[in-house]
Amino acid sequence: MYHQNYNPLGNVALSTIVAAIPILTLLYFIALHPHRDKHGVRHLGISAPWAAFFGVIAAFVVSCLAFSMPVKAAVSAFVYGSFSGFLGIIWIVLAAMFLYTMTVTTGKFEIVKESIIHISFDRRLQVLLIAFSFGAIIEGTSGFGTPVAIAGAVMVGLGFSPFEAAVLNLLANTAPVAWGAIGTPIVTLAAVSGLDQVTLSAMAGRQLPFVSILIPFWLVTTFVLMQGGKWRDAWEVWPATLCSGASFAFMQFFASQTNTFHLMTDVVSGVFSVICTALFLRFVWHPKTRFLLKSERQALAASSPVQGGAVVATQPAKEEWKYPYTIGQTAYAWVPWMILIACCAIWGMPIWKAYLNGLLAAVKIKTTLLGSVFAGTLSLPTWQMPALHGLVQRMPPVAPVNAKPEAAVFAINWLSAAGTGVFVAALLTGLALKLSAAQWKEATVRTARRMKTPVLVIGQVLGLGYLTRYSGTDAVLGLAFTSAGPMYPFFAAYLGWLGVFLTGSDTASNALFGSLQRITAQQLHLNEILIVATNSTGGVMGKMIDAQSIMVACAACYDDPYERSHALGPIFRKVFWHSIALAAVIGVICLLQAYVFPGMIPKLPVK
Repeated sequence: MYHQNYNPLGNVALSTIVAAIPILTLLYFIALHPHRDKHGVRHLGISAPWAAFFGVIAAFVVSCLAFSMPVKAAVSAFVYGSFSGFLGIIWIVLAAMFLYTMTVTTGKFEIVKESIIHISFDRRLQVLLIAFSFGAIIEGTSGFGTPVAIAGAVMVGLGFSPFEAAVLNLLANTAPVAWGAIGTPIVTLAAVSGLDQVTLSAMAGRQLPFVSILIPFWLVTTFVLMQGGKWRDAWEVWPATLCSGASFAFMQFFASQTNTFHLMTDVVSGVFSVICTALFLRFVWHPKTRFLLKSERQALAASSPVQGGAVVATQPAKEEWKYPYTIGQTAYAWVPWMILIACCAIWGMPIWKAYLNGLLAAVKIKTTLLGSVFAGTLSLPTWQMPALHGLVQRMPPVAPVNAKPEAAVFAINWLSAAGTGVFVAALLTGLALKLSAAQWKEATVRTARRMKTPVLVIGQVLGLGYLTRYSGTDAVLGLAFTSAGPMYPFFAAYLGWLGVFLTGSDTASNALFGSLQRITAQQLHLNEILIVATNSTGGVMGKMIDAQSIMVACAACYDDPYERSHALGPIFRKVFWHSIALAAVIGVICLLQAYVFPGMIPKLPVK
């Protein structure tokens, strides 16, 4: 039995610094290590696979030497994380990119692109519609990086640069994350903390709507400044920005408070925001000037003078708005995305998951694999990870005194996994679009080539995350936040943020720190619902800087393999301070609710 030790060096500060070495190593090689590219130009940050590899080596050294974790247990934890990452993230993104590639191969994506452009030719408003509202729908149905992949690919298809598309979608994929994949983070948080699920959802729904109004403004401003525009260019579209954010926030608050819709909060909020914003732009308001991409402004400047200081051009004349496709053609082109949303929603239903997990229950499996039990049914085989399952004990104050040893069971839910739902959507899309044999082959080959590097990186980083979890180094870092005393409500957000950065998932962060948040709240006499929910709402702001999410964005947005491998560092450096600032916003909201507006905290149901 490996008992986690949260001060192995006898000095809290030194133990914390050592525990941080794997993360610091990963960050250094991602964002700071100098190197020269194939053209001899000096850059910061090395290729993503090598950066992840050095982080993994550091994690093994710290876990096995400084924290005295058995080597076999460390290897098992790393393998467990990599395997879980395949079913939990890689499988989803592979299938989503396969579906997207089909729409490109058949030419249907061009119609989707035109239909989006004709809602608004203004690039600022396209960012709102795609990255924020449409991305929220995908997050609500499937989560785990899918919205960044799908919405990022759509934006690149519309002409946005790969770097811009990746950054903007990472920024947008924040406020909806707490209810991603049909509320999985909230369900997990309730299970780990022992608190009521609907009450936790209601608490999150009284924090994130403020951010949901802020994010669209943040998003548009970031985009405008990246394009060389000015603050006034971002403010010019404030009516549409407010409509997009406020409609989402209103429905987010309403749905999160109900027994019926709280797990579908993102889906209903995203749909409502898309409809409200599209109708507002079509029938109520449109900007006087049209903001263009740099490349478009350069092309326009070459042919005619540009009004507005080379930043904006006048709104196009009426005849320029003529739409080249029929309603039937447009509806047919959108079929793949409707299939995707429907399949993800179905696969997110607990009753459907239970049905699939029991579908082949009659076929029993029981054998031994590497000295450990591999058993279950054909539809849900499980593998107790050797040298790890039941052999790691979390200790107080991270876990209760009577906590059971940590389980390490790899459940191969190959039928009920969210990625299977996305893959089914891809297959149905191929049939609906009537792909030829050559097109099936082209879509498969292009997807495999695009995902080769991201799969390698995501597998390594998730293995690293599981290694830090089972060695206890993550808990050491988390405990550093608990010494904040009365300021703890502010730092509770950063504990969730740290969890998402380490694991790449708000769900995993809630599983990691949900219990610690409740224990700390009890010790400091703070409201448990507030503090535990803040783990999830603060955690969503770490989503944009975890290596898995960034690599998903790279896979979706970059066609060139070299750029795809080396984009991790520049993207990380761009979004890092946004992540820090937005986590602080959640921290301030939590602090105010703890001491100034405690009436905003929902009451636990009376049992």
